[in-house]
Amino acid sequence: MISRRVFLAASGAALMTRPAAGSSVAALRAAPGTAQLAPADYAPTPIWGYGAKVPGPEIRIPQGGELSRRLINELPQATTIHWHGIRIDNAMDGVPDMTQAAVLPGESFDYSFRVPDAGTYWYHPHNRTWEQLARGLYGALVVVEETPPDVDADLVLLIDDWRFAADATLHESFGSLRDWSHAGRIGNWVTVNGVGEYAQPVKAGARLRLRLVNVANARIFPLVLRGFEARVVALDGQPLDAPRVVERITLAPAQRADLIVDVTASEGETAHILEEDREGLLAVADFPVEGRSGRTPGAPLIALPPNPVPRLGDLDQAPRAVLRMEGGAMGRMSGAMMGGRMMAPRDLAGEGKVWAFNGMAELPESPLIAADLGQTVRIAMINDTAWPHAMHLHGHHFRVIGPEGKGPLRDTTLVNPDETVEIAFVADNPGDWLLHCHMVEHSAGGMMTWIRVGA
Repeated sequence: MISRRVFLAASGAALMTRPAAGSSVAALRAAPGTAQLAPADYAPTPIWGYGAKVPGPEIRIPQGGELSRRLINELPQATTIHWHGIRIDNAMDGVPDMTQAAVLPGESFDYSFRVPDAGTYWYHPHNRTWEQLARGLYGALVVVEETPPDVDADLVLLIDDWRFAADATLHESFGSLRDWSHAGRIGNWVTVNGVGEYAQPVKAGARLRLRLVNVANARIFPLVLRGFEARVVALDGQPLDAPRVVERITLAPAQRADLIVDVTASEGETAHILEEDREGLLAVADFPVEGRSGRTPGAPLIALPPNPVPRLGDLDQAPRAVLRMEGGAMGRMSGAMMGGRMMAPRDLAGEGKVWAFNGMAELPESPLIAADLGQTVRIAMINDTAWPHAMHLHGHHFRVIGPEGKGPLRDTTLVNPDETVEIAFVADNPGDWLLHCHMVEHSAGGMMTWIRVGA
């Protein structure tokens, strides 16, 4: 395996060309293909992608519109599509054996649903996600407000990491129990929109909307912004009550952040999005400044209009469930239930299970909580492991509640080791909904449960 540092030293600049705004297709083919992920002196990397490309087609649709796509499976494995973050009809959620049967090779499935909330979302498989996502199956889904903010450019940045072998093919360590029991599959090469060194020319003083999406299997991206005055206006698709000035932002797997940034770097300079890791600051995306914008500096920025997510009810009266995360390397789990019997960690590992929720190393038969339609519920998530977990709830958005009050609406939240995070949400979307860790190796290794919302 070659290091990302070696790639950064050996590769030249590349210009990323975005798909045209509003581009879409009636069908989404999940198929093998190739992509020039590594620098040009390496051969294209074999990938799996929607349309046989990385990323898949960018889908833009107006708020309240109907989205219809036919998944055509040309892969050697069964697959589905999960439309991440959309408060969707349960039958369209794309979870095998919970909302639909997996789509077998050579077969198809029609997805059709209304998109109630404006914002930044994405789509990816939910069958063997730990392999199919790592091979490149993902794309952006943007739901456009009736009156979008005034910006000079609206850019989606899908941030991914890849585990390369020395020849820039994907390292065939899918399903490694070491990955599953530690941080997950962490790569050694980072791309934005499938480009190894993303560069987007901008003008000094321009105002941009940057839609950042972490599509990696397991990597947490601590991002630093240089050459911008940046404000967060939405998280996980949901607008903040007021824009918040930031110089850095952390994105756990599956999380999104909408930033509106003013380019403060001067002509001839470069603004950057950088990743802060143990080696220091590494380039994620460059924005070379070429010319000046005619925009008046310091223009006011107002909050995005809120989406129609119901307000929380009385938290004191809300039913509460507790979810304890257990297992993994350096964990304290002595055993867990699987197949109706208690199993020791060594025996669980032989079955590919290294994590547990509430003593269960598989999807339980009973829901973590069963809620009446429209009921406010609470879930306290206790991380009794040595690793962080990005917890994602399907079909709903929640708020983290704590001593400082209620946090912004999210669909994915990071729970650090030895931390307890309590969420609350209105169970307004009927059906059975998955709650799992979006370090997708952790999910496959036992970190999955579900809730039931009554009709």
